[in-house]
Amino acid sequence: MSKNSEERLRHEGNKLIKSSKEKSIHGVCGGIAEYVGISPLGVRLIFVLTLPVSFIIYIILVNSLQDPPKTLY
Repeated sequence: MSKNSEERLRHEGNKLIKSSKEKSIHGVCGGIAEYVGISPLGVRLIFVLTLPVSFIIYIILVNSLQDPPKTLY
């Protein structure tokens, strides 16, 4: 398997879901940060700096993103 196809398979398996680790309120910013591969603090700062619009987007994402899978840990 080539390196490009392995990278494509890894990216296809990555879904945007709420975070179970980086969770302040509902895990939306943490989930976005895990999906993009950046710090959750950066995503939270972007949400705060663009507050009027991002509040509406946050409410939509809270209701539409899947919860993280349940684990025993």
